[in-house]
Amino acid sequence: MTTKTTAAETADRLVWGDSGFAVILEWDAETPVHVAGYVLDSREIAVHRVPVIEVNSVTGGHQPASSRIAHTTLGTQFRYVSHSEGISKSGRPELRICQRAGQIRSELRLESYAVTRTVRSCVAVQNDSERPLALMSVASWNAGFTRMADGADPLDGWQLLRGKSDWLGEGRWARNALRGIDFPRLSEHLTGHNPRGSLTATSQGTWSTGHHLPTAAIVSAEAQLGFAWQIEHNGAWRWEVGEDTSGGYLALSGPTDADSSWLHVLGPDQEFVSVPVAITVGVDGDALLAQLTGYRRELRRIHVDNKRMPVVFNDYMNTLDGDPTTEKLLPLIAAAAESGCEVFCIDAGWYDESGDWWDSVGEWKPSESRFPGGLREVIDAILAAGMAPGLWLEPEVVGIRSPLADTLPTEAFLQRRGVRVVEHDRFHLDFRHPAAVAHLDAVVDRLIADFSVEFFKFDYNINPGVGTDLGADSPGDGLLQHNRAHLAWLDRLLDRHPDLIIENCSSGAMRMDYAMLSRMAMQSTSDQQDFVSYPPIAAAAPLSMVPEQAASWAYPQPDMNDEEIAFCLVTGLLGRYYVSGYLNRMSGPQRALVSEAIGMAKQLRQHIIVSTPYWPLGLPGWTDEWISLGLAADGHDLVSVWHRGGSSTSTELSLPHLAGRTVSVETIFPSHLPAWPTVWDATTGTLTVHASDTTIAARTFRLIVSPLGQ
Repeated sequence: MTTKTTAAETADRLVWGDSGFAVILEWDAETPVHVAGYVLDSREIAVHRVPVIEVNSVTGGHQPASSRIAHTTLGTQFRYVSHSEGISKSGRPELRICQRAGQIRSELRLESYAVTRTVRSCVAVQNDSERPLALMSVASWNAGFTRMADGADPLDGWQLLRGKSDWLGEGRWARNALRGIDFPRLSEHLTGHNPRGSLTATSQGTWSTGHHLPTAAIVSAEAQLGFAWQIEHNGAWRWEVGEDTSGGYLALSGPTDADSSWLHVLGPDQEFVSVPVAITVGVDGDALLAQLTGYRRELRRIHVDNKRMPVVFNDYMNTLDGDPTTEKLLPLIAAAAESGCEVFCIDAGWYDESGDWWDSVGEWKPSESRFPGGLREVIDAILAAGMAPGLWLEPEVVGIRSPLADTLPTEAFLQRRGVRVVEHDRFHLDFRHPAAVAHLDAVVDRLIADFSVEFFKFDYNINPGVGTDLGADSPGDGLLQHNRAHLAWLDRLLDRHPDLIIENCSSGAMRMDYAMLSRMAMQSTSDQQDFVSYPPIAAAAPLSMVPEQAASWAYPQPDMNDEEIAFCLVTGLLGRYYVSGYLNRMSGPQRALVSEAIGMAKQLRQHIIVSTPYWPLGLPGWTDEWISLGLAADGHDLVSVWHRGGSSTSTELSLPHLAGRTVSVETIFPSHLPAWPTVWDATTGTLTVHASDTTIAARTFRLIVSPLGQ
């Protein structure tokens, strides 16, 4: 709905949405368009007002001078021109608001995912002048988040939920107060200027989640208000939380000049569109995470695998480690099929003759020495066992020793100053070049045709840095073009092979953004080989993705005792089940434990695809003795609990959403190991769990919840 005033000197107002959820935008002749507030369940909440569009240019800069992506000169100069409402390409309500600053035009493009109280946003900038415009940053979203202050400290009570990652240490989340070391009280009101600093998280290169995560949230229990967001880009990005004299703001962006060597020059009549971002608005952290989970499900490409979720066996992790042969694979194939796996993926090394495949990859032709009877013999064994064949592929790289490095044109690779970029003995293909795309199309189509491939594990083990300056205004500009061309290649690939299942792997989870995950079926959550270290990664994964995409390794081994095997198997149970390990060397009882877990995973997947994740012990800590993940849906909850040794034999799970209800607790895995007694306190919503002893062990429970009023 839209309300407009008639007097030129008063503000115009647009309420976009309905009484359940709406964004309120205002402007007048003296100020740019800004988010004035939100409507949540008919309750209108006014927030700190800042320009909704922030564009930094070489000739613009900031006011006052700062390193922010907010407070740009152009941002203050934009004035409302027009707006339109329609339907987006994906069939959802869309709002476009046009503003102008001199001969520079901007357009805010919002797409509504109203059921999850989420908006998806990007910004287009067009140069209507005859002079070039050099852009240094274009924020996809900029809005205040604190309530309009009445003399109180606007940041008081606000907390930031954010995560950091590293190889083998993905998704380490924490919750901290904003007011403190990041935002001390500066008495800035005495200066008459806003502060200049901010709290930022950035990504550089193509490992979009290699350090900071593009998903985070800010929440105030006192204000009953919070915001969660994700930047949906497979390259460089930045999010920024800042404080003004009147309140706090949130800015979300793709690459910038300051962070990732991005500068893009707009010639006359040229347009640039920023990367998409999503913002969800709610009353508390639980609501935000539930809404973000629902939004991610809406965002995903429609695919048969979204609901089928077949169990995948992959021979790599703690097993063949990239050294597959016919002799090694055939016993594993038989054992995986007997245990109930539905896909068998041959991982790295199947294309290598030398025994040192890292710097020779690129042609993706099966090894003859590894498979004396041909790779087809192994594929036929997989098919005969009733499983779908899969192959590992690292499509974006070419090893420096690969014959392909000399046959593809130099322009088909990322470059700096006319020289191909080398990282860890690999060149990196540039998806803007038709020869690179044609090569990969031919590879994928050939492997599907020749080997009946239904599953690909697409890995990605290098980060080529800030980008390529070939055919670009800056290295970051070239990288952004490449990033977008890569996504377009994936879309075309899936259009040609709509039932193809693709795993998104990148040294574990160095690129688990929703530019990739909106297209890919599943996400490897880590390369972590220590099974005791894996639970905090697995438990935190649903903060970054929907549970059904979270493929956390279940890699039991024959030298483990039964509790250790069960511990490994529980790790992946509340996600996309992903199995490895020497199943063929296990005893009958050990194999039976694996089969039980796989059977349970098949029973749970229809629950998982509609579930909402939660954390009964709080955010999982890297060294925590006890870790837990819960999924709620359909009148019952699933809860996994890991005990990683230590002195205690019990823990208390906080389940406030079940307080006052009758709850019965059933151990659904493992069924034949000693039961863990539980005690439910409906008054406090607390489930006390008692482990058998202090050793390493894990259990998955089903909590059957009585209907309200019973």
